[in-house]
Amino acid sequence: MNNAFEFLISTAFSLYTAALILRVWMQLVQANYFSPVAEMIRKVTNPVVQPLRKVIPNAGKIDIAGILLTVGFTVLHYFVIMQIRGVSAPALDLVLFSLQQLLLQVLSLMFWILIVRAIMSWFSNGSNPLEYVLMELTEPMLRPIRRVLPPMGGLDLSVLILIVAIQFFRIALQ
Repeated sequence: MNNAFEFLISTAFSLYTAALILRVWMQLVQANYFSPVAEMIRKVTNPVVQPLRKVIPNAGKIDIAGILLTVGFTVLHYFVIMQIRGVSAPALDLVLFSLQQLLLQVLSLMFWILIVRAIMSWFSNGSNPLEYVLMELTEPMLRPIRRVLPPMGGLDLSVLILIVAIQFFRIALQ
């Protein structure tokens, strides 16, 4: 029974953390504020972000309140999981482990967004709002690769190179 409960708790925390990561990421790249995806992310995260924003303002494009909440939710996630398992750890170890897991989740989210964007590009004509948001999120990372990488006869290998780099960092962090 504990495994099933741990799964539900972990899934809920991971999904909400992903929403917080997307909120911070979308603000950082200045994604379309009025897109349906941005509206959904805001509606899900506003109840926790807005009260903190009254105390902690943004630093330019960087959503400090969103980042702090994302870190806080990740620490809380692993604290709750440890409590379910009946395990304890020093606070510093918990925070460092949580930060490592958060970085892994950010890289995993980046990986899957690139995969979904690549697959959608095969079938979509570019008018899908989700595809547009995925493009807004990934273009700032792909653009520098495209500047360095010579054209390959119509093939865009920048996505593949970024995916390999993300996977390298994910393996290195584990």
